[in-house]
Amino acid sequence: MRTIALEEHYATPAFLDGPGRALTERAVATGRHPDVGALVGELCDLGEGRIAAMDAAGIDVQVLSLTSPGLEQLGADEAVTPARETNDVLARAVRSHPGRFAGFAALPTAAPDLAADELRRTVEEHGFAGALINGHTRGRYLDDEFFWPILACAERLGRPLYLHPTPPPSSIVDGMYRGNFPEGVTVALSTAAWGWHLETATHLLRIVLSGALDRFPGLRLVVGHLGEALPFMLPRLDRILPVQLTGLERSVGDYLRDRVHYTISGFTWTPAFLDLLLQVGSEQIMFSADHPYSSMAEARAFLDRLPVSASDRERIAHGNAERLLGI
Repeated sequence: MRTIALEEHYATPAFLDGPGRALTERAVATGRHPDVGALVGELCDLGEGRIAAMDAAGIDVQVLSLTSPGLEQLGADEAVTPARETNDVLARAVRSHPGRFAGFAALPTAAPDLAADELRRTVEEHGFAGALINGHTRGRYLDDEFFWPILACAERLGRPLYLHPTPPPSSIVDGMYRGNFPEGVTVALSTAAWGWHLETATHLLRIVLSGALDRFPGLRLVVGHLGEALPFMLPRLDRILPVQLTGLERSVGDYLRDRVHYTISGFTWTPAFLDLLLQVGSEQIMFSADHPYSSMAEARAFLDRLPVSASDRERIAHGNAERLLGI
């Protein structure tokens, strides 16, 4: 069974010395990755070591994306050149390992017209599968029409945008996540334990409620972590946000079931998977491991034991990704 993993991360030394410095600082603060050097090594390995680890875990293809926080927290003048340079590093890795790697572009979202140009370049010149966007851009979200040149370009190219978590704005961290507990707990609570997922779910809902998916009917979005808690809330969203209130062409649930695709990405828990499956169906779910932050072997074992039919397992493992990404 072919396996395509969609939320698999990489970094470059230049990125880790610059906008990615917070990544290693967060790893130390939370204690989730005590061997930070090993984590950095896995992120920067775009060659035989990564391929060997994929082979050992039974992963055929990784769709690679620049790890969080990406370039979204850089200003327009700061982000354009690093985006091009980083994407070219990824393109070389994809060319060096045909059939094993594919790419999601990193975009200078603070400059939407230039970001759209970079998305077009990476798709047309390098065959990238779309782009991954790490949440807000300095507190601004993709429901803002300022960013809609990016959405329009993705629709024209027929490529999805993967909406990935990033830490909430500092005002939200201070107001909601800093409490009567150590700073390391604040960092974990506002990111991987809770805040990342609610932040991403809210971001996706803002895009839906803005009417962007009516404006760009061919646009497809992807979120990870079994839906960032949205499947549990989906019936409630339909009840409280009817079309009479939103003014949208369809119900919120219709967009979440039809225009959004979901990956596993480290959430290897059967009850949560079943909730997503029952809400959106197998055609919208895709495999991922969230390497190197989660185990590829654990993700593959989870895929193999999912309580689904053989045909649904094939869809989740590779068929849905092939259809959406054209790989």
